[in-house]
Formats: sequence, structure tokens, C-alpha cells
Amino acid sequence: MSMRIRTSTVTALTCAALTAGAVLTAPAAGAVPRTAEPAFLSASQLPPHPTSSWTAGPVTDGFSDELGLCLSTEGVPVNDYRHRRFWTDLDTGAVQLTVVTGTAAQAKALAKHYDDLIRTCADRIEESSADVEAEGRDYGTLPVEEGAHVRGLHTETSWGATDIALLSVGRDGRTVTVVKWGQMGDFRNAPVAAFKKTTSTAVAKLY
Repeated sequence: MSMRIRTSTVTALTCAALTAGAVLTAPAAGAVPRTAEPAFLSASQLPPHPTSSWTAGPVTDGFSDELGLCLSTEGVPVNDYRHRRFWTDLDTGAVQLTVVTGTAAQAKALAKHYDDLIRTCADRIEESSADVEAEGRDYGTLPVEEGAHVRGLHTETSWGATDIALLSVGRDGRTVTVVKWGQMGDFRNAPVAAFKKTTSTAVAKLY
């Protein structure tokens, strides 16, 4: 979904994230003290844009609203979120989220939880809004650190808005990262190979 998604589309779809249904069962935990911060992607490591360069925003504490279409913090027993937004001069944007958990087992459960939410996101969008058609695609796993999974999501509204997003979840030890790229268009406009490279880089940089 485009980072500059139209307000009317957000209104129609927000409840999809609130009805995700899956809840982690790991013990509750607060912020986890860190000896080192996970490194984030740089602008140059995003899929190349044909006509515009990427700009990277600052690394910011908290969950990213740009991921709220498919993901949420509901039922997640950690609050140690940080994110970084990226954008071009045109209608293309991206975001990376990192979550540091208490243990590797907790991170493994969280990575599966978020991948499941992305996998079921298209169905939940259509269930929440009769004005939106959504389709998800599975682009497979990547052999980086403890692994990553790449998926695609296309949405089209009854008023003609069409958006394509690529999303991935990866893990290294007790840290999970989610990467999202989005713009107006459909699956034909998705730079899958370049996004897989971006995902591999993101996971490799976690520690």
C-alpha cells in the first residue's frame, strides 16, 4: 500500500488490523534492555526507483502507523519497537520496523505471528470493507540469519484507487524486523527481486 495512501482508503480499511485475531501466548514483558541497537536500512539499500532517489527519515521509537493496515501491537508481549520511514519524490514509500524481544523463542513466535497477519491480510481487508478487493501473493522465504518471508499485497477500491505493497518479516536471534515497500500500481509494478535483496540486507544488519 502506498505510504501516501488516500485518507478515504485508510478509513475503509483501518478495522482490518484491529480484528487480526492472532495473539501471542509468550509471557508478558516490558522494554528489554539492549547492549546494542539493531541497525536499520539506509536509503541506498531500498529497491531503486527509476526516476527518484530515496530519502531516509530518522530512527524513531514506537510502532509504525504505516504498517497498521495488516499489523498491530495487540496481543504482542513486547513494547520495544523502533521504526524508520523512507520516501521518494513520487508516490512511493517504505518503512522498516524492528522489535527486540526477551528471548529467541519469543522472537520466533513474534515473527510467525506477524507473517501470519500479513498472509491473511487480504482476506481481512475484504471482510472489513465491501468497497475493496485485495489479493495477497507469497514470494517465498530467504535464507538469511534465522530466515525471512516475503509477501505481496494488492488492493483496489471501488473508486479506482489501486496500490501494491511488498512486505517481509525476518529474524536474527531475539530481534524481528518487518519491511514494507509500497506505491500506486499492481503486481506488475512490484520490484520483487530488489525487495528480496533489501529484506536480506535488513535482516543481516540487525546485529
